Amino acid sequence: MATKKYVGAVDQGTTSTRFMIFDHSGKVIGVHQLEHEQIYPQPGWVEHDPMEIWERTQQVIKGALEKSKVDPSELAAIGSTNQRETTVVWNKKTGKPYYNAIVWQDTRTDKICNELAKDGGQDRFRSKVGLPLATYFSGPKIKWMLENVPGVREAAEKGEAIFGNIDTWEIWWLTGGPNGGAHVTDVTNASRTMLMNLKTLNWDDEILKIMGIPRQMLPEIRPSSDPKIYGYTPKYGPFGMKIPVAGDLGDQQGALVGQTCYSVGEAKNTYGTGCFMLLNTGTEPVASKSGLLTTLAYKFGDEPAHYALEGSIAITGALVQWLRDNLNMISKSAEIEDLAKKVEDNGGIYFVPAFSGLFAPYWRSDARGVIVGLTRYINKGHIGRAALEATAFQTREVLDAMKKDSGVELKALKVDGGMVYNNLLMQFQADILGVPVVRPMVAETTALGSAYAAGLAVGFWNNLDDMRTNWQIDKTWKPEMKEEDRKRLYKGWLKAVERTFNWVE
Repeated sequence: MATKKYVGAVDQGTTSTRFMIFDHSGKVIGVHQLEHEQIYPQPGWVEHDPMEIWERTQQVIKGALEKSKVDPSELAAIGSTNQRETTVVWNKKTGKPYYNAIVWQDTRTDKICNELAKDGGQDRFRSKVGLPLATYFSGPKIKWMLENVPGVREAAEKGEAIFGNIDTWEIWWLTGGPNGGAHVTDVTNASRTMLMNLKTLNWDDEILKIMGIPRQMLPEIRPSSDPKIYGYTPKYGPFGMKIPVAGDLGDQQGALVGQTCYSVGEAKNTYGTGCFMLLNTGTEPVASKSGLLTTLAYKFGDEPAHYALEGSIAITGALVQWLRDNLNMISKSAEIEDLAKKVEDNGGIYFVPAFSGLFAPYWRSDARGVIVGLTRYINKGHIGRAALEATAFQTREVLDAMKKDSGVELKALKVDGGMVYNNLLMQFQADILGVPVVRPMVAETTALGSAYAAGLAVGFWNNLDDMRTNWQIDKTWKPEMKEEDRKRLYKGWLKAVERTFNWVE
């Protein structure tokens, strides 16, 4: 193994794709990143072009290798991490998608979800799959394609049309595509379809029948870190040689693994387009009574699977992009901090960004965004500040729900993602939670997690302790706010959230 110095990770996100190369200490050796188009055919619909994503993937692989001067022969393995729930159905002979990828934020399956909920309510399948009936998950999106895209149902019955979340699509192409590509997913991505039984870690025949989804469309469910290897990159692929593809984690689980949250009660929050908090609950699934998702954390080889509670917030970083692109309030996302610093506080306003409904802990697709408490006094500094505070308040709601469900007291919150370089936000986050917020040296933990999974599978890292020793603190924010201020601000936020309900009839 002496010549194998690195592990590579494809990180396919909602707005961009990148390839990252890590060394044994978890340090970033190379990275290349490219955006792809966001397609909005009508209000509430969000799509991506899967072929464009695969193009970008090949470009970023080549770009990162060139920039870092790493030879592909030095890579021990490749891992994949991805935007979850984003649904692709394609022809396994040609590799051509039947339709654009339907993105996790898309709400077109609202009617399907309401129909399914008529028998048994929103929690109809929750005891089996850990998820409420919501537009977020892949199952109803597959059903929509089968019902609305001409030819897909016939092709699926024949075994020609196959489904995957983006991880499956990427791994299929990375391992040869139409020429014997591996049609696989891992437990974490499978747990986001609403079709996998949490106990058996297999597709649930009863739910497939109810949704009318042919089982032969679905990928094989494998461990997140698989010593049996999903497949190898072909010589004609972007690497130009055979490299094992052996790790697969949904992006939020990738961050949990990258943050080395391997013990019960360890939690991380990723600040990206949306915000995602995961708490490791160990080898037993914990059912949520507070609107959280019960999900898989990871499964390494033959070891028992680990579960997590997850709170998903739809709009956080996307709110800053909205201020930039739709209102032209700032010209770069990074300018939000300076804008917010122009004022002492939020001036009494709250901004609840329920642009596509509310996710955890409410699951209200009838909610829409509001700014409340407006007076003549308010200027754009207050709006900028309220936009940042929204992220911290929503995180607090999720944390409260986690405490309620698991009985675990959080001692500190490990954070990662693009917004963790915003000091104002991180300080406010610590203040509103009342616990320290900790940023690690490598904040790109999502890709690191999938690199860990792949490297662990091929013996590049020997065990979890190997990875734990890589984790180092970069910065800690301690709470400084008075308890009565924390209570008052949070009470105002909860009042503001109620104003978003029942907007869509």
